[in-house]
Amino acid sequence: MTATDLKDRNDRKDPDEEGPSSAARADRDRRQRARRRARVVAVAFVLPALLLLGALVVYPVLFSVGRSFFDASGDRFVGGDNYTEMFHDPATIKAVRNTAIWVVIAPTLLTGLGLILAVLVEKVRWATAFKLLLFMPMAVSFLAAGIIFRLAYDEDPDKGVLNAAVVSVHDAFKGESSYPTARAREGQGLTKGADGSYGTTAGVSPGDTVGLGLVGVRADDLPGDARPAYPAAARKASADELRGVVYLDFTRGGGGKQGEVDQAESGLPGMAVEAVRDGKTVASATTAADGSFRFQGLDAGSHTVRLPGSNFAPPYEGISWLGPALVTPAIIGAYLWIWTGFAMVLIGAGLAALPRDALEAARMDGANEWQIFRRITVPLLAPVLTVVFVTLVINVMKVFDLVYIIAPGPVQEDATVLATQMWLVSFGGGNNQGLGSALGVLLLLLVIPAMVFNVRRFRGSQR
Repeated sequence: MTATDLKDRNDRKDPDEEGPSSAARADRDRRQRARRRARVVAVAFVLPALLLLGALVVYPVLFSVGRSFFDASGDRFVGGDNYTEMFHDPATIKAVRNTAIWVVIAPTLLTGLGLILAVLVEKVRWATAFKLLLFMPMAVSFLAAGIIFRLAYDEDPDKGVLNAAVVSVHDAFKGESSYPTARAREGQGLTKGADGSYGTTAGVSPGDTVGLGLVGVRADDLPGDARPAYPAAARKASADELRGVVYLDFTRGGGGKQGEVDQAESGLPGMAVEAVRDGKTVASATTAADGSFRFQGLDAGSHTVRLPGSNFAPPYEGISWLGPALVTPAIIGAYLWIWTGFAMVLIGAGLAALPRDALEAARMDGANEWQIFRRITVPLLAPVLTVVFVTLVINVMKVFDLVYIIAPGPVQEDATVLATQMWLVSFGGGNNQGLGSALGVLLLLLVIPAMVFNVRRFRGSQR
């Protein structure tokens, strides 16, 4: 067959033989158009979110990075000077240190508490109600929680519930001073010592009766069992004893004579009294309801009667929770109150997904609950614990509200973290947005590794 014959044969082919190839191409074109339409629809739905993400996240990040290379006014390019100044500023160094304390302590405690509570809640009959109570603080805003704990940490026991509890426990075991406002009149036979005590100026001996008058105690503050001191002062001491009376040297309504016990003056009960000789306490007593006391069996010779300083010590005011030393741990405590329920619920969800056959097999092999918890439960929960821990690390790096609200002004610098320092430098009086932007970039750089780790962990769990 010649080439001309082949050409004539091809020209004579039935047009229907080309049909299947054309249909395939048409079907392929339809699928491509459908995919393009799907992409357009997807982009149309995603575009608003992308615009918001760009306006609220990407643009501010890029602007902050650029702004960090300019001075406070934003007019002069200074390069890396803001970053250099940032690491030479003592306040920023303290903020970095406090942030490190937050990152190490808060997520660790929260993850541990969440794990313990999640395991224990499984054994509680009203587990759902218990979880609800622990999770409820998550519904409280950080602003409200800060105000709550600012009041709870108040140093005044009449306002701060924590100090009220601490003072109650302290006074129950150690008691409180009898008369913190009492003092002696000058020139009436009592001198004040360096330790806050009062002692007689002149020596007294067995057989004497001494009156120790004090002022500065309101009649309304006298103990309910206080009795008039005059009868006690009128008693005479025998030759082998030393008597005395501690009284309020003040007559309501005026009258009376200073330094002497008048009939209308009250005794001061419960006052500790000591007999001192040659600098050593040889006897001690406590005043009765009428303020009287007596020492028996004293050696002959001159003694000093002393009222110890413990009678006049100021009342115990509790702990300075918001002082420079404790302000950061106190704020972390408030943070724990808010986020413990969150950690417990997430870890509890992971605990519910554990294979029960492994736990039952361990029990059948004779393992106790502690061994099961340590060798089976915790290793199986390791992925969940890691996600919870890293999520909390990201969260504590951004903590701002609690620190700003709870820490009083004088200790704000002692409690500052990177987020609060960034705000203070930029808007809280520093007015240096170049340095503040550099702090923001530093905070972003610290958060990104934790975020990347969390995303990779999440993708790995999905696979």
